[in-house]
Amino acid sequence: MGKRIVVKIAELTKKHKISMRELSRLSDVRHAALSELANGKRESISFSHIVRIADALNIEDIREIIDLADDFEKD
Repeated sequence: MGKRIVVKIAELTKKHKISMRELSRLSDVRHAALSELANGKRESISFSHIVRIADALNIEDIREIIDLADDFEKD
């Protein structure tokens, strides 16, 4: 069992009471990229996107955006 990075886009939009489109506009990160991250279809995020999201939402703790979770591999 390993670890994986979890990008908490859905939790962020809910907590800050904004839509993904609004987060996209505020952060200048493509809506499609945010949607793919929220739906688990994308497994990577660039550091610049993390910084833009943090700036857009006035986040100072990176753990509000990303987290480390156990990776349950399928046999």
